[in-house]
Amino acid sequence: MPAKPDKGLYLRYSPARLGAAKLDLISKLGPIVAEYENAGYAVSVRQIYYQMVSTGQLPNSPRSYDMVQGALNDGRMAGLISWTAIEDRGRSLRGLGYQTSVAGALRKTRAGYLRDLWADQPWRPEVWIEKDSLIGVIGGICNRLRVDFFSCHGYNSQSEQWAAGRRFAGYVQKGQRPIVLHLGDHDPSGVDMTRDNRDRLSMFAGTPVLVQRLALNMPQIEELNLPPFWAKVTDSRAAGYIAQYGDHAWELDALRPQYMEKLIEDAVRRLREPAEWEAAMARENEDQREFDELIAQTGDDNDRD
Repeated sequence: MPAKPDKGLYLRYSPARLGAAKLDLISKLGPIVAEYENAGYAVSVRQIYYQMVSTGQLPNSPRSYDMVQGALNDGRMAGLISWTAIEDRGRSLRGLGYQTSVAGALRKTRAGYLRDLWADQPWRPEVWIEKDSLIGVIGGICNRLRVDFFSCHGYNSQSEQWAAGRRFAGYVQKGQRPIVLHLGDHDPSGVDMTRDNRDRLSMFAGTPVLVQRLALNMPQIEELNLPPFWAKVTDSRAAGYIAQYGDHAWELDALRPQYMEKLIEDAVRRLREPAEWEAAMARENEDQREFDELIAQTGDDNDRD
């Protein structure tokens, strides 16, 4: 039976009556899942599948994907793969937040208090990604860089595109230049989405908006030798895409999370003015000291929510 990594939450809900082939696949998937979880990534089944394909352990086919999906499910049920490594962002419990004391509320407010460090910067970046399943990959680095991020779910809705355009118009009025760092599949629609974002954002903002495509781009595909699949010929944009790139397409999920993080970090850091950034950080630290004084004044030091 496969050995379990040290970290993660392993709970067994059904007997591990799995065949040799299924156990062998689980033993290969387990380390990939554990590596991502240990690094702090929330990943999807498709990302794990592409790591198997890119390392030559499975062919790129619908049957292989189904095998990986089944092995991950059975492996978790048998207590061989961590339950906390893969998340479902489409379903979550919603409700109000509650506190047990004023001191506890102040401490939570202090922990979540962040100044807008981009307010005095010449650029105002946002990171947009085609797929909601990859939000768990980019969320950590975007939060560390203090950059807002957004899942377009393919072509962005007209309502959200209009709202973004008006938001960007506000930044322009304040003297900032908005920029979208876009990540999407390299397929007929995925490539065209970058163009669509640029056109509609510029229309709704009333001024040209820069949209920079961070991934997937052909040099990255060639550099990393990413596994291809056949471009959808039924896509209305297929003819133009095939004429330029050929019959193959590539999914963003095939990129390793670390690679995606580095793309975002490098792009964002090039936009920052260090002196203004440090000054804003200093003001935030001073604000947090004010919170500490308020918490001390409550006299409720024994309360630790």
